Amino acid sequence: MSDETLLAERRNGAPLRAKTGRSGLESRQRHAKARAASSFSGFAYWATIVFFFMPLVVLLVASFDKEKGGEWSGFSFIWYVKLFTESGELWRAFGNSALIAFASALTATVLGTLAAIGVTWYKFPFRGYVRTLNFLPMILPEIVIGISLLVFFAGVGLKLGLVSIYIAHATFNLPFVFLMVSARLDEFDYSVIEAARDLGASEFQTLMKVIVPMSMPGIASGFLTAVTLSLEDFVITFFVTGPGATTLPLFVYSAIRFGVSPVINALSVVMVAGTVALILPLRNYLKYIAAK
Repeated sequence: MSDETLLAERRNGAPLRAKTGRSGLESRQRHAKARAASSFSGFAYWATIVFFFMPLVVLLVASFDKEKGGEWSGFSFIWYVKLFTESGELWRAFGNSALIAFASALTATVLGTLAAIGVTWYKFPFRGYVRTLNFLPMILPEIVIGISLLVFFAGVGLKLGLVSIYIAHATFNLPFVFLMVSARLDEFDYSVIEAARDLGASEFQTLMKVIVPMSMPGIASGFLTAVTLSLEDFVITFFVTGPGATTLPLFVYSAIRFGVSPVINALSVVMVAGTVALILPLRNYLKYIAAK
C-alpha cells in the first residue's frame, strides 16, 4: 500500500473516528444520567413505601406490647384477648360502621352505576351539567357536606341516627362510584351492544347481560372504594349522627380523650389482616373479569 493511500485513509478516517468518539461519549453520558435518574426513582419509591407502611409496623408492634406506655415492655396477647372478650361497646360501634358501610356502598353502587350508564349512553338536555355537578361533592370540604346534610335532615324532620348516617354516606359515595364506572364505560366497545341488539336482545337484556358484566371491574372498584370511605369517615358522620348511632371512628375519637387503648391497635391489626385477606383474591378476580 502506497504512502498516498495511507495518507488518504488517515485523512478520511480521522473525522469518522472523532465523530465516533464523540458519539460514544454522549452515549455514556446518557447512560450515566439514566442510571442516576433510576437510582433517584428507586430511592423515592422505597422512601414512599417506608413512609406509608411504617405506621402500620408501629401499630402492629404496639398491639403486642403488654403495657400501655410508648416504650416496649414485653410481648403479650393480652390486648387481643381483651378485644374479643371485654370490648362489647367497641364491637357494637364496629358493627354499626360495617352495616352502614356495606348498605350505603351497595346503594351508591347501584345508583352510581345506573347514573353512569345513563349519562354515557343516552342523550338528554343538560347532560354535561349533570356530569359536572356529580363531581361537586368530591371537591367540597367534608365539613360543608356535613353541615348541609344536617340542615337538610332538620328541615325534613328526619331523626338523626343510623338512617341519617346511611343516607349521608350513600350520598357522598355516589360520585366516586359514578367516576369509576364512567371510566370503564369510556373504554367500552359500542359494537358489542349493536351486536346484542341485532341478535334480538331487548334494552333490559342488553343492560343486564352485556353492559353490566363488562363494566364489572369498575363497579367492583367503586363498591370497595365506597366501603372504605364509609368505614373511615368521621367529619360527615359527626354532624349527622344521633344517640345510639356510634360508629367506629366516633368511638375511637371518644376513646382518645382518655388515651388510646392498645385494644384499638389490636382491632386495627385485625381489620388490616381482614382487608388483605379479602382484597388479594378479589384482585385476581378483577383481573380475570377485566381480561374477558
